[in-house]
Parts: sequence; C-alpha cells; structure tokens
Amino acid sequence: MARYTGPTSKIARRFKEAIFGPDKALDKKPYGPGMHGNARRRGKQSEYAIQLMEKQKAKYTYGVLEKQFANTFKKAAAKRGITGENLLKFLEARLDNTVYRLGISPTRRGARQLVLHKHITVNSDVVNIASYHLRPGDVVAVREKSKSLEAITNSLSTTHKKFSWLDFNEKEMSGIFLNMPDRAEIPENIKEQLIVELYSK
Repeated sequence: MARYTGPTSKIARRFKEAIFGPDKALDKKPYGPGMHGNARRRGKQSEYAIQLMEKQKAKYTYGVLEKQFANTFKKAAAKRGITGENLLKFLEARLDNTVYRLGISPTRRGARQLVLHKHITVNSDVVNIASYHLRPGDVVAVREKSKSLEAITNSLSTTHKKFSWLDFNEKEMSGIFLNMPDRAEIPENIKEQLIVELYSK
C-alpha cells in the first residue's frame, strides 16, 4: 500500500508547522530545511507556488499521496456544497484520521499502522484499509485482543482532546462517528480555497 515514508522533520520545517505532531527539530530550527533555510528569501512567491504549497501541506497532514488526493478532490467537487470544505470533510472521515482524532494513536502515521495491522474494527468488523470512508453512525473500536497494546493504552492516557463529531467511550475503547464535521470544527490550518483554485487551473 502506497504511503509516504520519507523524513517528517524536513517536511514540517518546510511548512513551518508541526504537521506530523510535536517535533523537537521544528522547535530548534523554525525555518526551512537546507543550508539556506535560515536566510531570508528574496522575491515574492507566485500564486501557483502558494497554491501548490497549500495542497502539499494538506497531503502531508493527512498522509495521502498525489493520486489518492486528486481522487478525493474529484469526489468533493462532485458533491453538493463548497468543494474545499467537502474535501476536508472527506479527509476527516478517513478511518486512520478518525483513529487519530479519537486518541487511540498520538499521530496519524501511528493510526494508519494500527489500521493496517488489523487492530481496529468498524461496526465490529476488522477493517485494515486506512482510507476507509466512515459514515455517520459507524462505530470505530479497538479490537478486543488489541486493547492491552502499550501503544494504544499510552496514547489514551495522554490524549484528552474531544471533537464534537465524535463520541468516544474510553473504557470500551470505542467511538461513534456522529456526523461530518463543519469546517469551523476542523482545527487544521489549511486554506482549502487555495487548493480549489489550484485544481481549477
């Protein structure tokens, strides 16, 4: 299954945001990677460069590769409503992202691994497809024999964020995907309109 396996700190420094989670490298060097990363760049970025940068940030944030991202955008554009918001809603409804949001894993990368290794169930059935699209009412849970995994228990003991579109029962290690989130509820710092403009060229 295709996925990005390259360096994460380098990417986070490029966008000057901890898009892969807390990163000590970003704290020490809050500027772009490379020998000239700390130097002030002259010249103004083109409109295309800014739009492309935003798309790349969204891709890396949600752990989606180019073809998958383009397909998700097509679905968002075909759905009634605001395309940019639809795009983020579809990305939020991915199984790996929901496992991360529920606090079962501290990172999306870790959540993806839990899904691929069959530690997660949807409506009591094991699902090992990270891009699985959840629908309102779906129940996402940790598989019974995986509930004692140290990676999961450690994450649940340190994660306390709650999201309005998810209802999580920590004791049962299961959560309900209540509804698609509104754009205002999604905390990611992504300017989705720039992505729409890019694909509209």
